[in-house]
Amino acid sequence: MTTIAEIKQNVAARMDQSIAAYKNTLSKIRTGRANPGILDTVQVDYYGSMMPIGQVANVSLLDSRTISVQPWEKGMGAKIEKAIRDSDLGLNPSSMGDLIRVPMPPMSEERRKEMTKLVRSEAENAKIAIRNLRRDANEHVKKLVKDKVATEDDLKRAEGDVQKATDKHINEIDSLVAAKEQEIMAV
Repeated sequence: MTTIAEIKQNVAARMDQSIAAYKNTLSKIRTGRANPGILDTVQVDYYGSMMPIGQVANVSLLDSRTISVQPWEKGMGAKIEKAIRDSDLGLNPSSMGDLIRVPMPPMSEERRKEMTKLVRSEAENAKIAIRNLRRDANEHVKKLVKDKVATEDDLKRAEGDVQKATDKHINEIDSLVAAKEQEIMAV
């Protein structure tokens, strides 16, 4: 039988996981600046199997608007370049010997607004996940009360604590959204 303390601990840990997943999603959303993480989703054909670029090359920043990709093997440059070009990221890489430069095109005002909408919709999904965790935790506590393992006072206290955790995590998402929107809208 789980205790109320375990339920609260579990819900807080799972809410933290929701925040981490949202941060991971945010890191893949493009801003005006170059970010090597944007290439994490690109897969390259490496001797017949598809591998992420990070496993066949060194991906780093040359400057604020250019990503550099340095293949670890001589023959991989053309394949990596093709994989980046064929991805749906809208990037146009160019080779300079062994080094592949990936300039980030400047974002139009319209594109920036689309990105902020995407950030907000992903934030809403994360908030829904957190609210679902709150509901599940409250149902667990109510079941303990129904099974006469906990009292009504325990229920009220637990619901208050779960609500505090929910509010804290939703506020964290809101601050992440504000920071990301500011980053996107900065020219």
